[in-house]
Amino acid sequence: MSVSVAYLGPPGTYAEAATEAYLRTLPNEVIKEYILNPYPTIAQALQAVAQGEATLAVVPVENSIEGNVALTLDTIWQLEGLQIQQALVLPIENTLLSRASSLEEIKTVYSHPQPLGQCQRWLEKFLPSVQLVPTNSTVQAIKYLENNNTTAAIASARAARLYDIPILVPSINDYPDNCTRFWLVSLKPSPGGSHTSLAFSTHDVPGALVKPLQVLASRGINMSRIESRPTKRSLGEYIFFIDLEADASQPNIQEALTELASHTEIVKLFGSYNVLPIDQ
Repeated sequence: MSVSVAYLGPPGTYAEAATEAYLRTLPNEVIKEYILNPYPTIAQALQAVAQGEATLAVVPVENSIEGNVALTLDTIWQLEGLQIQQALVLPIENTLLSRASSLEEIKTVYSHPQPLGQCQRWLEKFLPSVQLVPTNSTVQAIKYLENNNTTAAIASARAARLYDIPILVPSINDYPDNCTRFWLVSLKPSPGGSHTSLAFSTHDVPGALVKPLQVLASRGINMSRIESRPTKRSLGEYIFFIDLEADASQPNIQEALTELASHTEIVKLFGSYNVLPIDQ
């Protein structure tokens, strides 16, 4: 039986690179069972899993330079039943693709908002006057380069090879150790592992965040990440996403989750999993 994997497409994106790097960690006979299906947006990739159209989704959740990927967090909160199977950490090396012969010719740069942010200082230094235009993916940005010597796109060297676009400037990250964490998400129960991800919304009362954090601190549970996203219901209301360095099956985590429910409005557990460093 084949396994359908949803990811942010088209082919050549970092999400596809993360997916293929993950597959390389599997036995050859297992890899043959996987079918990759690109989707136009992160939300659509996750929705495909929630609706049973895909078995697994590979989505970016956090970048070492730009921080959280808001659309991933918002969507996984909104959908029901999604569980994280594994986390992948992929090195990201952004390149400037263009048919221009020099930087002086470029007037517009296209890319996904994350790479635009990851290369902000470089762009300010070498292309201070260009227009920056966000796109749904790094590969979608490449379509603006056809027969146009005044445009450029930020994407991977792999995408440049795949679509036969010249690399005008390699390695334009603001920081060399640029990496993105991806989640492998499905409707299957999480397998357990070294990290646990959850989220909760709070009531609009004094100490709304302090009490949930005290629940974790009092049990010596270490957080490796905390992020907030607006509930979109009212200004000042937030959802808090937390990563714990522990497995949810541990008794102290179970106790903490039970107590969290009394200090929050809604608690969602996205599962426990391991983190796998991978290479492109």
